[in-house]
Amino acid sequence: MNDPRDFIAHEAALLDERRFDDWLALFSEDGHYWVPLLGAAQADPFSHNSLAYEDRLLLQLRVDRLKNPRAHSQHPASHSQHVLQPSRIENETGDEVHLRTPFLYVEARGESQILLSGTARHHLVRTVSGWAIRQKRIDLLNAARALPAIQLFI
Repeated sequence: MNDPRDFIAHEAALLDERRFDDWLALFSEDGHYWVPLLGAAQADPFSHNSLAYEDRLLLQLRVDRLKNPRAHSQHPASHSQHVLQPSRIENETGDEVHLRTPFLYVEARGESQILLSGTARHHLVRTVSGWAIRQKRIDLLNAARALPAIQLFI
């Protein structure tokens, strides 16, 4: 998969198919998943709290929890649907690319369903096996409002 825009669509499909191990494998060893509490207004994950700022180890722990049949929060299991607008390449230099993808995210569990919208910003690096995620940043629209518990990955 050479086009980074195809990579973004593939990443969302893995999440919607609950293929969490395959999704985690898309991250580089120094990769991070970040959901800033202030959305697009937050400059970095260190000067203010975040909804999530997770490295590979923390992501692996979350994936293991989601797969554990004894995980109370997953009875019944949560499912997601990502509806993506076309990704736009914002910057490309050598073996790195930054993309911006507006999205709608639906997460359903039992009779409840939540809808979130925002922009995903991916920093990808090219490796010998293809693209890898160095950072996935989720800027939620109206991020500072009270949010329900989000069980899966946006």
